[in-house]
Amino acid sequence: MMVLLGSCGGSGDDASADAAAETRMTFFLTSAGSGNGADLGGLAGADQRCEMLADAAGAGDLTWHAYLSASATADAAAVNARDRIGSGPWYNHALVQVASDIANLHGESNGLTKESVLNEMGGMTNGRGDDPNRHDILTGSELDGTALGGDDDTTCQNWTGSGEGSARVGHFDRQGGGDNPTSWNNAHASRGCSQEDLQGSGGDGLYYCFAIDRL
Repeated sequence: MMVLLGSCGGSGDDASADAAAETRMTFFLTSAGSGNGADLGGLAGADQRCEMLADAAGAGDLTWHAYLSASATADAAAVNARDRIGSGPWYNHALVQVASDIANLHGESNGLTKESVLNEMGGMTNGRGDDPNRHDILTGSELDGTALGGDDDTTCQNWTGSGEGSARVGHFDRQGGGDNPTSWNNAHASRGCSQEDLQGSGGDGLYYCFAIDRL
């Protein structure tokens, strides 16, 4: 989905006014998870699903990444969700800006609410008080969008696990329980990594997708 904003001013208008400015959907919450709990096929599999959903919504020409962190392993350094998603600004399906840049996204004044966090088709998602509640969103991230340290599993084996373990989740509707109940990216740990465990604590294996392109 896109809107083209053109200028019909005279020759005195500057070049930026004459040029058409493009606003497109560059952010969405997945309408569905993998169906296999927090096993998303790793970061690459999660990105691929973002691309697939975006393509079905007419935005497949952009490059999409999942907002997910990955823990350090013996072979690889940690990956921060905030470093994977470009520089913004980001707009939802309704072309409402949800964040202007990385700092705004992780600050107190971003535009992420239950009403603005739309899926790729522009639909809303069940939150706290709805049946079923699907407000727990997989991130594996700190409040600032970085990977969590320590020995505890916070990414369900870097998004390849669907059994034991745990993932850090946020509340897209900005309400609920946990350490940071109003946080969109770091509210609490999931009950486990299986589909049943995610659903049992108010989730469904959903995650955020961002276009990394600078439009």
